[in-house]
Amino acid sequence: MSKAIVIFSTTNSLNEAKKIGQTLVEEGSVACCNIINTVESIFKWQGKLNIECEILMIFKTREELFDIVEKRIKQLHSYEVPEIIAVPVSSCSKSYLDWIIKETRITK
Repeated sequence: MSKAIVIFSTTNSLNEAKKIGQTLVEEGSVACCNIINTVESIFKWQGKLNIECEILMIFKTREELFDIVEKRIKQLHSYEVPEIIAVPVSSCSKSYLDWIIKETRITK
């Protein structure tokens, strides 16, 4: 049986977040993408401390689709090293999981 996962990614552009989210939903690799505008991120990049506003994307999909989602995010994303973090869903309503399964598909 399929298991649900939630994937987190950030970008610095609302337009880019919408493009990535819409593409992945249309292609069927994710059932849903929530976009949260704006989160403050504190991180080091190339040895320099950065504090920047970013857009958070939260994707809902099936565990077996992670590799496809990761590949597409990397193709569509402007960052050299985009955040792509998957978290397993330990519990989920059956109807919501059924919806995720129905709305997603494995593509080559």
